[in-house]
Amino acid sequence: MTTSRLYKKTLLAVAVSSLTLASHQVAAAGFQLNAQSATGLGRAFAGDAVIADNASVMARNAAAMTLFDSHQFSGGVNYIKTSIDIKDITGPSGGSEPDVNNSSGTPVPNIYYIHRLNDKWALGAGIYSNFGTNNNFDDSFGATTGSTVFGGTTEIASINYTLNAAYRVNEQWSIGAGIDIIQGSGKLERKTGQPAPVDTALNIDASGVGVGFNLGTVFELNEDNRFGLAYHYSPEISASGDLYLDGTVASGGQLPPGTNLIDGQDLKLALPSMLEFSGYHKIQDSKFAVHYSLQWIGWSVFDTLETSGGVPLKEYNWKDGYHAAIGGTYYLNEAWTLRAGYMYDTAAQDKDTSISVPDSDRQWLSAGFGYHFKQHHTVDFGITYLMGKDVNVTETSGPLTLTATTQANAVLAGIQYSYSF
Repeated sequence: MTTSRLYKKTLLAVAVSSLTLASHQVAAAGFQLNAQSATGLGRAFAGDAVIADNASVMARNAAAMTLFDSHQFSGGVNYIKTSIDIKDITGPSGGSEPDVNNSSGTPVPNIYYIHRLNDKWALGAGIYSNFGTNNNFDDSFGATTGSTVFGGTTEIASINYTLNAAYRVNEQWSIGAGIDIIQGSGKLERKTGQPAPVDTALNIDASGVGVGFNLGTVFELNEDNRFGLAYHYSPEISASGDLYLDGTVASGGQLPPGTNLIDGQDLKLALPSMLEFSGYHKIQDSKFAVHYSLQWIGWSVFDTLETSGGVPLKEYNWKDGYHAAIGGTYYLNEAWTLRAGYMYDTAAQDKDTSISVPDSDRQWLSAGFGYHFKQHHTVDFGITYLMGKDVNVTETSGPLTLTATTQANAVLAGIQYSYSF
């Protein structure tokens, strides 16, 4: 096989290597979003599975819905402003690419309602997002160095519709569970850098739905000390729609131009499950509380990307990750609440890295405040500065090799309105 044909054959693998998971929204490792509420954002989500300031707690732990003594509504939006620097780029031809800065801003809304049936039972419904990404390279990227297929367009979004129930077993223990319906959609395109009709290696516009579940419990030692534990099972989503994968490119030119190798198939995407432990402790005879969380994220399920027909597209070999967060809340008076927090979030990637997936360990520095007015109304604000690390990337497939250094940072800001009645 000639070098040209080998180049074409490997375009598919390289294109799919940045298929669904280019983490332009660097709100968490991999393509996880930590953006379920602006209230939690203001404390780096430390203690969020048990604090229960408002109805958004159901996104982390359904059992905590029993901590309210009234019906609860909460809705808000977090705005994620990302900045990804890609520098020291050397393409397959040996030439250098100019430094790239991919920046974008994305709003992530949420809405929740908890209905308190009685002293024992509470029901809840919510809409939010746990996963999402947006990473678009300029069309001119890689045109002179053969790096075209390392960039491209990736737009992925997910919506989580959740229905939950919680039951208070006794004064100390509560349990909860729910169904999570996850709707995912994506628009993906990769160019070969070759003339038509083989200029497009991949073009996908697809969507799908998966069903997961959540389980949780809360233990209240007393009014000022409590613990929460919650598990979220995430499903595998099969996305269907317009899926085009050029067979001419994949076969090294042995198939007729425009042959679609995945016509009539779906794209299978495994999502990670999550386990979170949280604690909350209000210091006796003071206005200060400390809280913390430790979350495990099962990214190792994302090892191979393939179609419903069993066609393997790319091996990722991601590893399980975690985040650890600690925060403090100061109850200034009946109207004002001040928050701050710190989180350390580990990368999902192991040895396989990419400029389209600038994943790294991250640190969160968060602050926020809440204003409670007219007895039943609360407005919360939160802001986070997220710092990623430099990652040296060597991306190779066949004769194609690209090297670069990536760093991803972000600013997240949010507002949340809550009403109790």
